[in-house]
Parts: sequence; structure tokens; C-alpha cells
Amino acid sequence: MPASATIKTTCAYCGVGCGIAATPEGAAIRISGDKTHPANLGRLCSKGTALAETLVETGRLAAPRVDGHPSDWETALDVVAGRWQSTIDAHGPNSVAFYLSGQLLTEDYYVANKLMKGFIGSANVDTNSRLCMSSSVVGHKRAFGTDTVPGCYEDLELADLIILTGSNTAWCHPVLFQRIKAAKAKRPNLKVVVIDPRRTDTCEIADLHLGLKSGTDAFLFMGLLAYLARQVALDFTFLEHHVEGFGAALNKALDIAPDTTQVARLCGLPEESVAQFFDWFRRTPNVVTAYSQGINQSSSGSDKVNAIINCHLATGRIGKPGMGPFSLTGQPNAMGGREVGGLANQLAAHLDFDPADIDLVGRFWSAPQMATEPGLKAVDLFDAVDRGQIKAIWIIGTNPVVSMPEADRVAAALKKCPLVIVSDCIENTDTTAYAHILLPAQGWGEKDGTVTNSERRISRQRALLPSYAEAKPDWWIVTQVAQRMGFRDAFPFESAHSIFIEHAALSAFENTPDGRLRDFNLAGLTQLTEDAYNQLEPVQWPVYAADGMGTDRLFGDGQFFTPSRKAQMLAIDPALPAGELSPEYPLVLNTGRIRDQWHTMTRTSLAPRLNQHIDEPFCQIHPADALPRGIKERDLVEVSTATGTLLARARISDEQRPGNLFAPMHWGNTNSAQGRIGPLVNAITDPHSGQPESKHTPASVRPWATAWNAFVFTRAPLTAPDCDYWVKVGGDGYARYELAGANPLETPVEWLRSLLPISDDSEDECLEYHDENTGQHRLALIQSERLVACVFFATRKALPEHTWINKLFNQDNLSSADRMALLSGMPPKGASAGGKTVCACFNVGEEAIRQAVKAQKLTSVEAIGACLQAGTNCGSCLPELKKFIS
Repeated sequence: MPASATIKTTCAYCGVGCGIAATPEGAAIRISGDKTHPANLGRLCSKGTALAETLVETGRLAAPRVDGHPSDWETALDVVAGRWQSTIDAHGPNSVAFYLSGQLLTEDYYVANKLMKGFIGSANVDTNSRLCMSSSVVGHKRAFGTDTVPGCYEDLELADLIILTGSNTAWCHPVLFQRIKAAKAKRPNLKVVVIDPRRTDTCEIADLHLGLKSGTDAFLFMGLLAYLARQVALDFTFLEHHVEGFGAALNKALDIAPDTTQVARLCGLPEESVAQFFDWFRRTPNVVTAYSQGINQSSSGSDKVNAIINCHLATGRIGKPGMGPFSLTGQPNAMGGREVGGLANQLAAHLDFDPADIDLVGRFWSAPQMATEPGLKAVDLFDAVDRGQIKAIWIIGTNPVVSMPEADRVAAALKKCPLVIVSDCIENTDTTAYAHILLPAQGWGEKDGTVTNSERRISRQRALLPSYAEAKPDWWIVTQVAQRMGFRDAFPFESAHSIFIEHAALSAFENTPDGRLRDFNLAGLTQLTEDAYNQLEPVQWPVYAADGMGTDRLFGDGQFFTPSRKAQMLAIDPALPAGELSPEYPLVLNTGRIRDQWHTMTRTSLAPRLNQHIDEPFCQIHPADALPRGIKERDLVEVSTATGTLLARARISDEQRPGNLFAPMHWGNTNSAQGRIGPLVNAITDPHSGQPESKHTPASVRPWATAWNAFVFTRAPLTAPDCDYWVKVGGDGYARYELAGANPLETPVEWLRSLLPISDDSEDECLEYHDENTGQHRLALIQSERLVACVFFATRKALPEHTWINKLFNQDNLSSADRMALLSGMPPKGASAGGKTVCACFNVGEEAIRQAVKAQKLTSVEAIGACLQAGTNCGSCLPELKKFIS
């Protein structure tokens, strides 16, 4: 990175696709929002703000490894190509598979798909995007003929009614949430409806919250369609000229959800709330319905998507400013993966497995062995590994042993698979543990290419740093293997630019008015020079002209990409979640993201401030479900389903719907014991999209009795502690471990001492406090006046608050007061317990907020921001700040 240059790139996290300005400051890099990027206009969330803290060498995979031994690239690539080819020769093309990631760049995705679908002859290439947005793909294609997001983010600011359904936007798409909030502040008449079984922080801006029964969204939107018809609030001109299937769709809606009384009963909602929602939709032309995983992650997610789209088609509210259905994608390049055929049921350039499309792609690639039928979707793919049908799998940039449903089955499948190849930037993940071959890939700050966000906007990702050690671009690794398999002429790529140009050319190939028009078209970018590619500004596809101007909205002219050029309304047969509750599993388990973490935490956990807001796996439970089970706040609880168990801290909250549980998706075996949610989630999938039902698994919960609890702070990370429950929390210069056991320790002091790196050096100072009567023990190890490690242990009494210990690791000389504090378990006089972090952007803790509110008589979140900066960046913490005022 040039010494003084600011590099514009894109964020590594969600599908908002925020622009980032990265500026060197000495040996460090300062990350800020790119004020010129249309997606975020300078805003960043807590995760994006902390990206510079993740640009570290900690935990990186430095060099290839083959069969557990270090290797060089030439050898490793020869072994991959040789074993891959020998598997194909012995068992056929469908015996191998790729499993990719929405974290990859479009160029990475393109070469992997080209190799598998055009040259190996199998479509067994799927992606973790299957888990988050494939139901939306099906809904789009059934309604529009193509996988097209009609609108753009500006529509959120132009709408008069925004419906957020199945989306905790405040936590999962924070920058969009702030854009909506700002629009509402400017135009108080803008109404927001949140549809979610949980009352999440997104409800902070809601005029109406519909806390419906899990899985009943389609009934609600079918009821809306029936209501609009009864009120004669449809756009009959639009329906006549631009839509097919209206009659059948309406008849089905009238049959299933004929009135608000029936809808309220089906959805478990107050009838007056349903009536209010329906009336607002009827009276408001500018309506955006933004939806995410709560819609998609369902055994009937595709039908839910079409139930939403039906309402917009019936009213003509699509393709125009301030209106339309809007899929909020979860990953930074899930859309780019869809563009190049990243899903097993797609070909590149939004083409399908029909004879004409197979022929078109085959001719463009001069492909010797085109795949002629869809491959295995994610859940089916790992089932095939388990059965022995797939004998070699190459996993790139994802961690399925944590993120897949019924994840223990995935782990068991990989364990017996003859060949597992993993390309990753991190050495030790739950998935790399099963790899025969490990290939070091570039990390976010080193990669160069493009990504596409939720509004179809292509942005450049630019390298900020040289590659770490021997790490290589993912596209380069796949290209080298393809060349070794004999496909050198088809894979001549020497840069991301050369791949992008071919990708753009395929999108434009025979895509003209006198051919078969397709939505995805980058004709205007096919002649980009390398310099022009390097300078490419964010642009929304389709891009038709050489001037590089994009397209903000589609379908405003009423023209769609179906054979008739008309949109299709579907007659939906709504289905309740497939997993049925029972006396053994009487509760609904829902899972999702938390505010400051991402996927399986391999990147976000490197940033200490992101670990402090929520630091342990938790289970949110309604008081009505906690009380009869004897569960109290912060108790450890055991959550069980038919396929697994989880240990987590209880969070008792009336924000949860009675009968429902929520547990986050992030923890794995590398940072917890029994903290993985993946093994519990049922692998039931939507029959059309193959997307798992991650939001509804029958479950039970009970207290998990502990004989003892402890925490450890240490500069040197521990190996996995030998106890029933442990969680690792990364800090600034230390790691903290929360520990618990179900059975008493025979020699607790001896075991606690074994956790400390005590040496034979006579200069070591070990402070110890023991009270056998109360079962309390505290130990601290000091070397050269610096705190090296400490451990607090208790059997009968609760452990003391410990955030004040964080600061001791930044001190070069511990005072006598500090030493007494470690022995007593209380902060030094005059020091405060910081409490958990509330604002991750500025590292502001709850105790600092309490003190400021009290001392300065602060009466608004704006006043807190002026005093402490909390809430002044991404705003994700604003709902929590409000609670301090109240």
C-alpha cells in the first residue's frame, strides 16, 4: 500500500456492500467509510469500523500442507490436480465437488464454476449462499423469469411505508437500518412495520410490530392480497398488461386467508394489528417490503418470497422509485456468486440447465464436457459425502462444520471422505481439522477483484497489503489446478481483470434484442482496460453502454424476462414449518446473527472490541418459559433437539415470543465447548431452493447445574481446557476463558495452578487467595511486574464482575493496590467496573454510560453521544442506549 495513498475498497461482511477508505498511518491502517460510495455514503457498522484490527497474522495459514506435512506450492498443486483427476477417472465427474462461499470474489467464483461445469462436467459446485438466499433466487425466477432484485437502496428513502420482514436490520444490515432511520427522522410520516416473532432492536423505529407465529409469513401476505382484492385496491391496468396468474393466486388467497380474523388466528396476532398493517399497505402507494433470512430460511421459503412478490405485482408497486420487494442478502458477494453460477442449479450469467443455455455457455467456453443437469445442493451435497457418493470435496472460504444444519453429520462425513481440500486464510477452524490438503488463501485485506451487493451494485475490492507469507488468490489456486489437469488454454488467467473481462463477455454473449434477452448483462464493461478495471467505480448491473452507466431499477416498464415478458403471480399453498413440536421438544429454536460478530467468528473474533458486547453463546427465552423450568438470568442451560445439544447462558426477555428460543450461530469448537448451534438445527429444506429451515427446529431447554464456575485471563492462549463448559473471548493483549463444570474438582487448587504458565523462575510472583469454606479461590501470576495470568474460581458464590481486569493487562507495573484487587476480587479504589461493551465502535462500556447519565443528568441518546461518542457512528447501539435513559 503506498505510504500516503487512500485506497477505496469494500467491506468484508454483509450484503450492504459498504465502501471503505483505507489510509496508512505509520505501520497501521485507518479504516473509515467511503463518503462517495452509494451504498453507505460514509457510514460503517461496528464490524466494518474494526476491520483494521483483523489485519493481523494471528492464526493465519502460512503455507500449503499435504497430509499433515508442510509443502511448497508446486508440490501441493500437483497433488491436488493428481488426486482430483484420479478420483474422476475412477468414479466419474460427479464423485467430486466444490463447496464455495459468499465471501469469495466474483473472479474466484467464476473460475471454480467454469472448471467444474464446463471442463470436469459436473454441477456439484454449491455455496454457503445456499443457506441464506437461495429461496429468494427461486422466488425471483418464478415471478420475473430471472434472479433479479428490482430496486435499489434509494427506494428505502423514497418509500412512505417500509415493511421489514424476517430481518433484524438493526443488527444484520446496520447501515441500511441507519439510512431508514435517517429517512424517518426527515419524514416522520414514513411508517415502518417490523414482522418478526422476536421484538428485536429493529423495532426501535417501528410504528407497528407484528410478532407472528414462527413460519406463518405466507399466510399473512396471502391475507394481504385477499384484503386488497376485497377493497378493490389493485392495479388492474398493470395486471392486465404485465402479469399472468393473478386469478389463481387470488383464489388461493381468498380460500386460505379470506379475512383479517382468519389471518390473525393463523398468525397468532391481534386482529387490530393485522387490520392496521393491511390498511397502511392499501393506502400507501410507495411501499418497499425488505426481507431476509426469516423469510428465506424455511422449508417453504420460496413460497413466502412469492407471497410477498404477489402483493407488489397485484398493486403494480414494483420497479418504480420507492416501491418493490427487496431481498437483503447476507454476504458481501452472494450476489456475485449468483451471477457466475455459484449455485448448483445455475449456470454462469444467470443461465439455467436447459438445452439452449447449456449450448450457449458451452460454445462460449469451448467447453469439452458441459454439465447437463443441476448438481447437488448444500445439504444434499454433504449427505452424498456421507454416503460415499462424493469422494473428493474442495471447500473454499467457508466453515461448514460450524455453519451447516445437523453439523455433526457434516463433520462425520468429512472425517470419512477420502479427499478433503480446504482453501482458507485461517489455519485452525472446525473444518480445516478434517483437511488432507490445506491451501493458504489471501485474506480480505490482500484480495483484488469485484463483489456485488444487494442492490446489484458491482464494487471493486482492492488489496491493502501484500499477501501474507505464501498466501495466494483463490482464483489463482483454482486456475493452477485447472492448468495441471490439461485445461491450460481455457484457464490462461494471470489477473483478476482478465477473469472479469471474460465474465462480462459471457454475460453479453448473444444477449441482444434479436437474441434471447437476459437480465444480467455487462456489455458496457467488456472492453475495460486493466487501468479502467482498477479505477472502476461502483455500478449497478445491467450495464449496457460503453459509458459504464448502470441501471438503478428494473421492471418499471412492465417488461419481465419470462417467455411471455409478463410477470407471474403464483397460487401459493402455504405450509407451516416441517418440524413438528412434541412433548419431548415443545419449543421452537430460532438462530441467527448477533450485532458484532460474523458467521463463525474466524475474522471478527480477532478484533477485541467486537468480543465484548456479547461474549458467550446465549439462549434467549421468554419469562413464561423460563419460570416453570427454574431457569434464571445467566444460568447455564442445555438446549436440545433431536440432533444435538448446546450449552449457553440464559437471557430471559419478553422480547422473545413465548414458546420460542433464540441462540446465535457464531461459536464453534475452536472457541467453545458445546457452543455450536449447527448440530441442533434440522436439515429439512425447501423442496424448490434446497435452503434449510434454520429458523424453526423443535427443541427443549433445561437448567444445566454447575458444581463450579471460573474465569481465566491470560496473555498466552490456553489449549482447550479440560472441563464441561468453556468459551474463549479475545481481548486486547489477553484472552479470557469462561469455565464451568458439572462435577466438583477433586483438587481444585492444583487444577487452577495448571492453567497458569508458572515457570521455575524465582522472579515469578504468584498471588493466591483460598477460602475452602466458601469454595472461592483466586490466583494471579506476575512476571517482571506485569500481570501474566489470573484465575478466579467459585463453587457456592457468584463470580465477581471482571471487566476491570482488562485494563491491568495494559499496565507495565502493577501497583500494590492492583495486587490487592486481584486477591480481593474487587476493582482498585477509585476504579470502576467497566461492564460489558455497549458501543463497539468507540469501546464504550455500560458502567461509563451509567455514570455519565447520572453525573451529567443526560436525558437523550444524543446527549450520551455528545458526551461519550457512543452511538455516533453506526448507530447499532442506539436502542440499547435508550434503555439507560429510561
